[in-house]
Amino acid sequence: MHAFDILGDPVRRRVLELLADGEQTSGALAKVIRAEFAISQPAVSQHLRVLRDNGFTSVRAEGVRRYYAVEPGPLSEVDLWLNRFRRFWNQRLDALGTELARGRRAANSTVLPKFDTDDDHADRTAKEI
Repeated sequence: MHAFDILGDPVRRRVLELLADGEQTSGALAKVIRAEFAISQPAVSQHLRVLRDNGFTSVRAEGVRRYYAVEPGPLSEVDLWLNRFRRFWNQRLDALGTELARGRRAANSTVLPKFDTDDDHADRTAKEI
C-alpha cells in the first residue's frame, strides 16, 4: 500500500499525530480516537493494524498492554514526494523573513521626539506661547 493511501484516512493520520509525542498504549489511543471519531473499538484496532502492517508503527507487548510508536521509515516516502514542492514554500518563507527583518530595521530607525526636561527650555517655551 502506498504511504498516501495509509495517510489518506483521517483516523490513521490522527493516530500518527498522537504517537508523534511518544509511545502510547493501544487503550489510550483507542480512548482518544473513539471520542473524536465515534468509532468502535474493533474499528480502532483495524486502523492500528493497518498502520502496523504497513510499517508506520511498531508495537511492543508489556504484560497485557500493547505500546505503539511511530516508525519513521514510511514517512520518508512522504518526505521525498514533498521535497519537490518545498521550493514553493521555502521561497515564501524566505520572503517573509526578509520583510520581517525590514520591518524591524524600520522600527529601530524611527526617531522618536526627545522631550527636553531642561527647566530653562520649559520656561522659554512657556514664555514663547
